[in-house]
Parts: sequence; C-alpha cells; structure tokens
Amino acid sequence: MTFEIPTIDIGSFIDDSRSSEQAAIAKKLDTACTEVGFVQIVGHAIPDEVIEDLAHGLDEFFALPLGIKKQYRRSPEQNRGYSPPKSESLSMSLGTPSKENMNDFYESIVVGTEASDYPEFDLPHSSYAPNAWPVESPRFTTAVQTYFRHAQSLSRVLLRAFTAALNLENGYFDDLVHHSIDAFKMNNYALPDGDTRFETGATGMGAHTDFGILTILWADRVPGLQILGPDGRWHDAQPADGALLLNLGDAMARWTNDRWMSTVHRVDPPIVDGLIIRRRSAAFFFDGNHDAVIETLPGCAREGVADYPPITVAENIAAKVAGLRTGVAPTGATREAARVLAAQ
Repeated sequence: MTFEIPTIDIGSFIDDSRSSEQAAIAKKLDTACTEVGFVQIVGHAIPDEVIEDLAHGLDEFFALPLGIKKQYRRSPEQNRGYSPPKSESLSMSLGTPSKENMNDFYESIVVGTEASDYPEFDLPHSSYAPNAWPVESPRFTTAVQTYFRHAQSLSRVLLRAFTAALNLENGYFDDLVHHSIDAFKMNNYALPDGDTRFETGATGMGAHTDFGILTILWADRVPGLQILGPDGRWHDAQPADGALLLNLGDAMARWTNDRWMSTVHRVDPPIVDGLIIRRRSAAFFFDGNHDAVIETLPGCAREGVADYPPITVAENIAAKVAGLRTGVAPTGATREAARVLAAQ
C-alpha cells in the first residue's frame, strides 16, 4: 500500500461564503486523522510574505555567534529560550533513547504565550513563562511575533474543523483552550560552529510524538522529516509548495482514545560527502489550557481499547519535556514508545 499524506483545503472554515463545503472537509479530516495523523493543509490564509519574513528572521537569529545565542538559553523548568546543538534528545520524551547518541544535533529557540497574555487568570510561570527576545536580532523578533499571531488564529480554525469532524457540539473545546499554552519552536539543522563533519550515529531529531492538541509545521523543502506509518515503516515527508504540515499531538490522541493518531516522526537531514544539508523548520504547538483535563471524548470510547487515565495538559507536557532534556523516561507513554521500538 502506498503511503501518502493527504492534502486538504481548509479555506471553507475561514471563508464563510464556503461554509457549505465544511461537512465534506470535516469528513476528509476525520479520515486523515484516523489513517495517517499528518495532513498537508492549503487554503490556510497565512500570507506568503509572512512566511518569507519568518524564514529570514530565523536566518538572522541562527547566524548569531553561539556565545550570544547562549545568553538566551532556556532553563530546565521553562519551555522558553534557546537550546544549543546536542543539548536535547527528543526520543527520550517517549523513553526510547537513540541507539548510539543521546543528543540531537539541531539547535532551537522557543517562544510562546506568557502569563501576562491572560491577566484575568492566575497562571503558573512554569507553563506560561516570559519570553526573552534577542535584542541582537530585531528582524527575528518582528517576524516571529507576526507569524505567531497568524498561527494562533489558524489553530483555532483547525480546532473548529476538528470539532465538526468528531461530531461534537460547536464550541465543545472552547473552555479547554481559552488560555492555551501556545509554543513556537524554531529549529536549525546544521553542525555547530567549528564542526565540519557529521558524527556517525548522531540524530537530527529523535523519534517522538508531539505533546498537545495539534502542530502546524513550516519547513524548508529539504528532505529529512520522516513519519512512522501504520505499516511500521518510516516514510519521507516533505511539504508541498505553499502548504503547511498539520499533525496531531498526544492530547488529541488521548482525547479520542487513539481513534485519531499522534503520529511518531523524526528528522534526519540529508548527508552529502559527510556534510549536512542545512534544514530549517518552525513548529507551532497548540497545546490547550494548562489545567484542561484530557479524558476520552464523547463518542470515542472503543470496545477492547482501554481509555487513557485522565491527565492535565500541563502534567502531560511536563513529563515529556523532562524526558527530552534530562533523559528521564516519562510514565504513560507506553503506546507511543511501542510503535517506535517496533520500527527499529
């Protein structure tokens, strides 16, 4: 069977004049989320110039000297700031270490919603930490803030489409996302300054699932992203021109009791003559309220499939993040880990 990531135009959920198309699009989303867990989305309404500015902003920041970037290094307690190459291991978010090297070679910077964005709530800084914007990279700051606002709007549009696809009452998720933890992780897959050769056994980004409700991914049209298919094999994935990649996170898989899949994926940029071809990506994570409880949705209980135990969004994220940064395997990730191990 040929593995294919479906392409879906979600414009009907943005343009009210196309509302008659929504039922058909919702059905396509349900099929894609059930069978693949990844979707190419078009009609997303994020302007080309906003995406181009984001790419230029990433170039500006990642070109800074490593010493300057490290001034914005994130603390273990907060999911904000810069991570240098070989400081994280995404596979350990599932408790499945890489075979030969525990650290992924990408560098990244994360920004997200802050407690001050929701003054009406008493929110923990552990989930809503303040951002430290690099003063040495003004184009980065402006471009990222602009794209972030567009991605926030798009994530809410997609959640409305998901609500229709799951045959839930309109607005079902509203009380679970009105102070959502939205995080934006920007990655640069390149060797650290001073390194010229790829280290045998190193990993671009280890096999993992995402943690929240959904992920909106912009990436260079460079090979590297691989998706673990239902056949237990790794398949290459590359965004089509003008498309964004959409995938589900663990929160949505748990809510649907695995009716919808939080698909395991990894990144290994191509190596030519021992040198890495640079690759950039930017993943917007729509995670939900920190105190939202993830438990099986109406209509998603399945005979022979045990419900996941209830867990809050913050608890789920904290366990996975601790794994990727400290190497401590999280509890409750056995289903995802089993899929990874079966493919190795």
